[in-house]
Amino acid sequence: MRPGFASKTYFACVPLIVPTVRPDSYLTLHYRLADPQGVDVVSTFGQTPATLTLGQGELSPALERLLVGLEEGAHSRFELAAGEAFGARNPALLRRVPRAAVEQARERPGPAPQPGDVLRLRLSAADGETGVLSALVREIDAQQDELLLDFNHPLADCPTTFEVHILAVL
Repeated sequence: MRPGFASKTYFACVPLIVPTVRPDSYLTLHYRLADPQGVDVVSTFGQTPATLTLGQGELSPALERLLVGLEEGAHSRFELAAGEAFGARNPALLRRVPRAAVEQARERPGPAPQPGDVLRLRLSAADGETGVLSALVREIDAQQDELLLDFNHPLADCPTTFEVHILAVL
């Protein structure tokens, strides 16, 4: 042993690199969206975490911007002003639809829709593509046998709480 050295082994200090969210990151995270009264519209906390790729339209652009720069392991909470998270409520997304068309488009059969119900509807676009959209039943017109459906995001025009825990960044 050389004079002046203890019998310990010394290791070079290697900096720990913590992955950081980028605009195209593949993430595993828990997240929660809540209305101004604190009622959860969606939450994965206590359930299976969400897995998504930023830049693919899986989250609103405003929410994605808040994630960029966060480190793996970060747990953050953001308060967004009315309309910031999901934009303004669009009156063109309110549609009167015949009850028979709603029943035919429902993803799963179920009881008769009531005001306040959220329905998942399988719809075709003009280009022939089929997708599933959610719509809130605003009212039912029994005389016309039609429903007023709202295709706006439930938090459009609402102050929104966005809480996130980044579990993994790839």
